[in-house]
Amino acid sequence: MHGTSALTPGTGLQIRTAHPSEYAAISALTVDVYVGDGYVSPEDDYVTELGDVAHRATEAEVLVAVHDDEIAGSLTVAKPGTRYAEIARPGELEFRMLAVAKRARGLGAGTALVRAVIDEARAGGYEAVALTTMATMVDAHRIYERLGFVAVPERNWSPHEGLQLYVMRLALA
Repeated sequence: MHGTSALTPGTGLQIRTAHPSEYAAISALTVDVYVGDGYVSPEDDYVTELGDVAHRATEAEVLVAVHDDEIAGSLTVAKPGTRYAEIARPGELEFRMLAVAKRARGLGAGTALVRAVIDEARAGGYEAVALTTMATMVDAHRIYERLGFVAVPERNWSPHEGLQLYVMRLALA
């Protein structure tokens, strides 16, 4: 999707690569969602990574959903073998850090962002899209399952004691 922009029909949502002038807003949104919704503790080192959009954008693709000229959501797309790809295997495109603003929930921003990754993976010749999620991310699970992602329990992992992460994958035809 690098440099491109797409309007999601009927929603007024624009999905595109983030501009540097939006990095601070994306940082605030992502940290607010992950900390505010209780996915990570404010003291967790991961908060720093979530908030460092400028660095992330140098090594991965940061997509945004824009609604009424405001950032409604964001996620990060990582190619296998790159710094931000935690679980992608060769032939898989990975996405991480999906966050949708509380005021924008129900607009389809999360679904539109995930669909953009799927479209990018198909266009890039990838065989699948992979992601890591947490048991508590039930709203995101609904999106993933609706789009055809399935659990891959043999690939589940834990970055540290007390945190279990779950891998889901969508095979592309």
